[in-house]
Amino acid sequence: MDHIRAAIDKARLERNAKEEGAAKNSRRSVKPDTAPVSETAPDNWHALRTFDVVPKRMRQNRIMTHQANPMATTFDVMRTDLLHEMRTNNWRRLAITSPGAVCGKSTVCMNLAFSLARQSDLRVIVIELDLRRPSIANRLQLEGVNFARVLSGDDAPEHHLRRFGDSLVIGASQPTPNSAELLQSVSAAHQLDEIEARYEPDVMMFDMPPMLMVDDTIAFVDQVDAALLVGAAELSTTDELNRCKTDLESRTNLMGIVLNKCRYLDAADGYAYGDSYGG
Repeated sequence: MDHIRAAIDKARLERNAKEEGAAKNSRRSVKPDTAPVSETAPDNWHALRTFDVVPKRMRQNRIMTHQANPMATTFDVMRTDLLHEMRTNNWRRLAITSPGAVCGKSTVCMNLAFSLARQSDLRVIVIELDLRRPSIANRLQLEGVNFARVLSGDDAPEHHLRRFGDSLVIGASQPTPNSAELLQSVSAAHQLDEIEARYEPDVMMFDMPPMLMVDDTIAFVDQVDAALLVGAAELSTTDELNRCKTDLESRTNLMGIVLNKCRYLDAADGYAYGDSYGG
């Protein structure tokens, strides 16, 4: 268990400093501050419907990385480590999960996604596969989307994929019955392969359900190259993390463990060059 404890100790250093001195909230929708992605991006990518974000709503949902700012630094560091590991191993698909509910794995997924999207030479697709309790469409105010219909083969991908800027595409879902069966289906596997071939993403991230509550994640993770496990301080136990670690490593590569929601921090636990957040 030393590696688990070491991961927890390291993860707590990656928590952001408190949001004191945050800039005034803005209700104005903004576009990303990235340069266009490489001209080699397929036409299908640029043809997708776009969306913008409202900074105030993003902050309310603890998504801080759509623009460069001190609060994004922790995830930018994670982004660098993640990209190095994936490129070294020629991995493309990453699942993000947690032992139980309210660990913040969807928040971690979204922050990593927007951080990756600020790399102008990347194309990133996020697919929401937490089909029992999806949250991304509400957080990002995406209307008329339900990626589960793509997995079942009922709709074409372009009907339920939305693009932010030039580098990030989101496939958000709605509550779906028989989710484990859908994720194990031949149709779902085929649709994801088709999307990867059609849109040519550099990274595909999958927001998965909690592992110890349902069997959806274990039913799916053999379709990804690696997984990231998100635990919550004062909520996730070492035993739970170890059980999830064992199950994940039996089916895919475990990239790491992130400790989220750590309330007790020293002044040195934050990492930023300034005190304000500019949105």
